[in-house]
Amino acid sequence: MRRRTGLAMAGVVALAWGEWVNWRWSRALVGNRPGASEAVVVLGYRNPRSTANFINRWRVRAGIRSLDADGTRDVRVVFSGGATGNGATEAQVMADYARSVLEFDGTLLLEEQSTTTWENIANVVPLLEDVDRIKIVSQPAHALKARAYLRRQRPDLAERLVRADDYRPGEWPAGKPLLALYGLWTLRGLKADERKVSHPRT
Repeated sequence: MRRRTGLAMAGVVALAWGEWVNWRWSRALVGNRPGASEAVVVLGYRNPRSTANFINRWRVRAGIRSLDADGTRDVRVVFSGGATGNGATEAQVMADYARSVLEFDGTLLLEEQSTTTWENIANVVPLLEDVDRIKIVSQPAHALKARAYLRRQRPDLAERLVRADDYRPGEWPAGKPLLALYGLWTLRGLKADERKVSHPRT
C-alpha cells in the first residue's frame, strides 16, 4: 500500500513538474508588443507521409488558435519545413491540413526549404519584416529554441515576439514530463538565453 502511494505521489509530482516547466518555457523571450499586423510561424516536424502526422496536426491547430482575436486586421500564418522523404514538404502538408480539415481560409505562406530549426528561422525572416507581432508555434521547448535563434539572427525582429497559444494546462498531460526532459536536453546549448527562462515575462 505504501509503495503504491509513493508511486502515485511520484506520478503527481512528475505531472506537475512537466506542466510547470512547459508553462515557463511558453512565456520566455516574449513581450506584450501591440500592433495591427501579426505573423504566426508554425514549425514543422518530420513528416515522411503525404498527410500531416499527429504532431504536425497538433502544431497546425495550435497555430490557428494562436491567431489574435482582438481584431488585428493583417494576419498571416507561415508554415515552415522542407521535404522529409516523399517529395511533400512539411510546410505543404500542414497547409493542406489547415485548409482541408480545419477549413482555415486566411492568409497562408509557405517556407519549404528548411531542414533544421536554425534554417526555419533564417528562411522565414523575409516573411516577417513588415509585421508588428510575431508568434512562433511548436512544443514549448522547441518554440523557445526558435525564439532564441531569432534573437541571435535578428534581434530587431525578436523584439516583436509575443506569446503563442501552444501551451494549455492539461493538454498532453502524460507527455509533458517527457517533453520537459527532452526540452532540457535540446536547450542545453542555449546558455545565454536559458538565463532568460528563469525570469519569464507574463
